[in-house]
Amino acid sequence: MLYTRKEISKEYKSTYQLNKALEKKKIFKIQNGIYSDKEYVNPLAVISKKYPNFIFTMDSAFYYWDLTDVIPDKFCLATKKTSIRFKDNNIKQYYVNDNLFEVGKTTLKVENIEINIYNRERMLVELVRKKNQIPLDYYKEIISNYRKISNTLDAFKIAEYISFYKSEERIYNRLQSEVY
Repeated sequence: MLYTRKEISKEYKSTYQLNKALEKKKIFKIQNGIYSDKEYVNPLAVISKKYPNFIFTMDSAFYYWDLTDVIPDKFCLATKKTSIRFKDNNIKQYYVNDNLFEVGKTTLKVENIEINIYNRERMLVELVRKKNQIPLDYYKEIISNYRKISNTLDAFKIAEYISFYKSEERIYNRLQSEVY
């Protein structure tokens, strides 16, 4: 099980006690502020524990939704625009307007770990919006996989998500021509 420094401090009341438990390998320090009762921990579990309020997006979300077989080299996390910038070489941070941050947020069980992630409909809108920032072959692969599942997507959610953006008509037209 994973623990934050605050959570582990309930069991080990002082730094001395914690250091003794670390020496005796009763507990393991995974990284700053994250501890575990196991020596090796899935990095996805560590990210989810360390950043519980952030949401998986873009490359990570496409991979976890099985829309691509390209394993992301970094975890892609969405944060509010007002969030602080954090330094973690394993994370690519995406800033989202506060009013859009929770839109499309859901949970998904990946490798027995429950993560916050944007739903497939929100990710489709994000994919089409950012088409020019994504390598063409990668974009085509994901769009092709969206075509295969298009009958399972919620069109009302997609329309709602599109309505949040200024380029609403362009996004809608692109979706119609490339997916439906």
